[in-house]
Amino acid sequence: MARKEFAQFEAVSAAVRAEEGYNAAIAVKALGGSGAPRFNKVLIEQTFKTALEADQAAEQQLEHLADVSEDGELVW
Repeated sequence: MARKEFAQFEAVSAAVRAEEGYNAAIAVKALGGSGAPRFNKVLIEQTFKTALEADQAAEQQLEHLADVSEDGELVW
């Protein structure tokens, strides 16, 4: 799991269970805020056999993330 902090949000690599395997995702949560994070699937066309593989792919995508908008959307 990798983490990247922005002005108002933090983004964390994650794996989300899919019908067959796992999807890579980036979870976004307001800094210092409570509540559940918002999961954004990345590499949508790919499914990974293990959660570890999906998380590693999400970590690579997180490196390219430029920012998170005020609405919590990923900005590439």
